[in-house]
Amino acid sequence: MLNTLSGRFLALTTIFVMLAEVLIFVPSVARFRVDYLTDRLERAQIASLALLADDMLSTELERELLENAEVYNVVLRRDEVRQLVLSSPIPEPISATYDMRETSAVVLIRDALSRLFTTGSQVIRVIGAPVRDAGLLIEVTMETGPLRDAMLEFGLRILILSAVISAFTALLLFGAVRVVLVRPIEGVVDYMRRYAAAPEDARGIITPRAKVRELREAEEALQKMQTELTHALRQKERLAQLGAAVAKVSHDLRNILASAQLFTDRIEMSEDPVVTRMAPKLVGSITRAVSLCESTLAFGRAEEPAPTLNMIALADVVDDVVASETLAAEEAEITFENDVPPALRVRADPEQLYRVLLNIARNSWQAIAATRVPGVVRISAAEDDRSWRIEVSDTGPGLPPKARDHLFTPFQGGARKGGSGLGLAIAAELVRGHGGALSLVSTGPEGTVFLISLPKGDGGL
Repeated sequence: MLNTLSGRFLALTTIFVMLAEVLIFVPSVARFRVDYLTDRLERAQIASLALLADDMLSTELERELLENAEVYNVVLRRDEVRQLVLSSPIPEPISATYDMRETSAVVLIRDALSRLFTTGSQVIRVIGAPVRDAGLLIEVTMETGPLRDAMLEFGLRILILSAVISAFTALLLFGAVRVVLVRPIEGVVDYMRRYAAAPEDARGIITPRAKVRELREAEEALQKMQTELTHALRQKERLAQLGAAVAKVSHDLRNILASAQLFTDRIEMSEDPVVTRMAPKLVGSITRAVSLCESTLAFGRAEEPAPTLNMIALADVVDDVVASETLAAEEAEITFENDVPPALRVRADPEQLYRVLLNIARNSWQAIAATRVPGVVRISAAEDDRSWRIEVSDTGPGLPPKARDHLFTPFQGGARKGGSGLGLAIAAELVRGHGGALSLVSTGPEGTVFLISLPKGDGGL
């Protein structure tokens, strides 16, 4: 039960109420001691007044008066004269003297606690002011045993009463907390469980009902979060369906465009001046459309397969990339340089690493070709104790601000007109699959540098 909110609240309430009762108990016992001693002084004064009224009291009556007052001796000071009014044998020497006329609360509490925890009986002297100013002072000697017994009995009654009050108060607060806090919280938890079981079902969205401000704010926040999440899930589902449809369309469209591309190859052989002038533009448009379809299909795959990691010669992979892109960029004045040390070996999937380098290199030379200025695309590599570092640099015009802001975001990071922005997104995903990272080192009028970091250990960089 203590692991529940209401159970802990019940226990804490009981403890706090008992602590409050303890703070009340100490001054209460001190007050009881003062009243007890004052009562004995008053009884002694009444007994002494009876003796003063009749100076011929017998010894038996005097002893009875002292027993009723529960004291041994009574000294009364009247008119500056100190007079032993009543007396009897004292069983032992007086151990302490207490003046009740001008004593601070701290001293009274200290003396009460000292008496409460002192076992055995002692004889003490108590001094006080007579009732109704019937003298200057009254002084009695008395035994502490009955005083301590009375204090213990009073304290026990106080403790029992405190326990009853604590239990009753805790039960009342327990019921109040159950009604005001715990049940509304349990209702919120039930809504959360129902929503987690079927987040697309709008009936699982909570309806704020709590009257406590903080709980109502929590319910309203949960309602807002559930509503937004439901909308996001529906939008995600629609986007997934749309993506599947686009992939199918792109697949068929790619086949159609491939056929159209074959026809354009023949059109380029025409000697008609108009056809000769328009054919390159048509070929370029169809080529870009085919490239976009292929990129969309590649990105639209549900998940890239996990890389098959082996130690491979990086220079061989770079040679394949350079050979492929040299052929693709034969009409542009682009130079490809392979500066990878022949002996350098990296742990990677050769096919996926080829795709990464191909996407980055293709973006680089296409950016240079768009300026119609000769340029260089260089691929270099180095290693240290922790990682392999592969750099792809170019002498192109640099990336525009929009491309930098969404560099690895699909369909938004395109750096050239007509680009899909998928090349770098696919490359970054493949590098992450190797446990590495693809980052932009620098870009500007002097060129652009990308860095591929592949870790040598089992963890990340």
